[in-house]
Amino acid sequence: MSLVQTEHVLVVPTEVFHRLGYFQGLCRDVDRYLDELFLPEHMSYRPRSEMEHDPSYKQLIPYVIFRHVDSQGQPWLFQYTRGKGQGEKRLHSKRSIGVGGHIASEDASADGQRHPYQEGMRRELEEEVVIGSPFHERCVGLINDDETEVGQVHLGVVHLADVARPEVAPREPEIISAGFLALDHLRALRDEMESWSRICLDALFADAAVIGPTRD
Repeated sequence: MSLVQTEHVLVVPTEVFHRLGYFQGLCRDVDRYLDELFLPEHMSYRPRSEMEHDPSYKQLIPYVIFRHVDSQGQPWLFQYTRGKGQGEKRLHSKRSIGVGGHIASEDASADGQRHPYQEGMRRELEEEVVIGSPFHERCVGLINDDETEVGQVHLGVVHLADVARPEVAPREPEIISAGFLALDHLRALRDEMESWSRICLDALFADAAVIGPTRD
């Protein structure tokens, strides 16, 4: 039996998301949604094999974008191509600027001092990439994309991580052609990207200074 068949992932009822205010694309009003969605009565862990085809629930997915701003003020984003061994086959061969994955039931008990979502995001980053630079992370938006089959059953939580140095590298072999690219270069590759990356590129980085770097 595959991991997808046995894994139980964190989900919230789509009805609750709609009640809080439906949107298509990216929404910056994070607190309005997460404070309610993270209530214990709304969170549950259900078989991923079922949730991938059940739009009455949304799987919560951290989507971490790594950015480096160079000495000239030029933003560079970490990007990669999803190999065929990654879990979501519907995204294979797509270019992405987001790192993350599902929150599993094991994350609820792995660390009693952290919220399961935070623990799951930490685990996913540790599994997927090596971060060789200090960084500052903040949550900057939510993604909903009901125009794609994948998006209908997922709700993305977008985090922007500003790294002091462009030192992020793949840990998983299925994260290929990875590295930092300047925003202008990424915009030229937009049509190769998965829908969430296109949404983030358009909504968060239409201008270089839309979201300023996080500072101490």
